[in-house]
Amino acid sequence: MNRDEKQQFVAEMREVFEAAEGLVVTQYKGLTVAEITALRAQMRESGAGFKVTKNRLTRLALEGTKFAGLADYFTGPTAIGYSADPAAVAKVAAKFAKSNDKLVLVAGAIGEQVLNEQGIKALAELPSLDELRAKMVGMIQTPAQRIATLTSKPAGQIAQVLKAYADKGEAA
Repeated sequence: MNRDEKQQFVAEMREVFEAAEGLVVTQYKGLTVAEITALRAQMRESGAGFKVTKNRLTRLALEGTKFAGLADYFTGPTAIGYSADPAAVAKVAAKFAKSNDKLVLVAGAIGEQVLNEQGIKALAELPSLDELRAKMVGMIQTPAQRIATLTSKPAGQIAQVLKAYADKGEAA
């Protein structure tokens, strides 16, 4: 890799770090190309990305970013998973690591908050951003439906009472 390629790699990595909200650092020693390709495809399906890194250049790209606290974890055969949804990248990485012991979860981060392996696994158990949004919408809609039901019932009951009086008056 010549100097220009290295500078381009650092710039690309810096863009990745600036755009991502969640990052997972992994070691992939022993994974085959097919397994890494499968992991990339799973990441892509969940809206995340997966990239094999060059440690020294990645540490340079980390300087001054919100993920700067992860610089010490870039040793050995390292790759990163990244996404705008921190739970999504953690879910895919944890699921893949569970089924394939060659992928090791080293560390992760949500913004400036550095997570260890247990933190990544805990994050993986959280619902995704879309699931949380759906739950919030459901919670907001439920009270509105109840209010509409409550306000429509008394009006209907009043109408029934008035109709009964009207029917009674006509009968008399």
